[in-house]
Amino acid sequence: MEKNNKEGYKKGIVKENIQIYDNIYKMTVKGEFKGNPGQFYMLKGWEDYPILPRPLSISDINNNEISFLYMLVGKGTRLFSQLKPEEKIELLGPLGNGFDLNKDKDKKIAIVAGGIGIAPMEYLAKELEGKIDLYCGFATGSYYTDVMGKYVDEIFISTDDGSVGYKGFVTDMVKDEYDIIYACGPNPMMNSLVKRNLNANIYLSLESKMACGIGACLGCAIETTNGIKRVCHDGPVFNSKEVIF
Repeated sequence: MEKNNKEGYKKGIVKENIQIYDNIYKMTVKGEFKGNPGQFYMLKGWEDYPILPRPLSISDINNNEISFLYMLVGKGTRLFSQLKPEEKIELLGPLGNGFDLNKDKDKKIAIVAGGIGIAPMEYLAKELEGKIDLYCGFATGSYYTDVMGKYVDEIFISTDDGSVGYKGFVTDMVKDEYDIIYACGPNPMMNSLVKRNLNANIYLSLESKMACGIGACLGCAIETTNGIKRVCHDGPVFNSKEVIF
């Protein structure tokens, strides 16, 4: 369905790089980019340090530009946050295998996102057919649900502190009435969702630290029912029945 890019890094020009919430940024890059929902790019906005690029899921592709949501978690993403419009950035992608897209309008779909796991869900929701409900879990407050609201039928929000919506885990809110569930978030959230044994086909976009993005370094290897697999090369999307947490 998807193919890894083997052409090497290409230059992009930052169009916009704005903070949308506490430590959450949206960066839009100008250029001709391809990709399917669930795939990702490796990005670097520096010459030598940090040496390793950072993996970011495609948030959206539209009109010769590509967008990414990211959270400040270290030196690399902090350098991303300092990029200004018209500055250059290097991108390698699209990489990995994305979501199997439902095109049956009679199917009922749930999208489940935990925190920055909402990053790949805009592009996904835009490309799906069917009735789509969005479940979002945050530590406190919420973000990007206004954008997602353009593409889904209902939105359910949970927060750890009860500041918005339901107080508790987002996985507790998911109703057992869906044909397909697409999820992205921390591994404990994904594990909790799978353990509910819902009557749905569940696809998980796994979060993992990646050094190369092309399966060479084995830094993102995970255990599955089909042996050891690499999140960057064999995923990041897996069927929930395959993943061993």
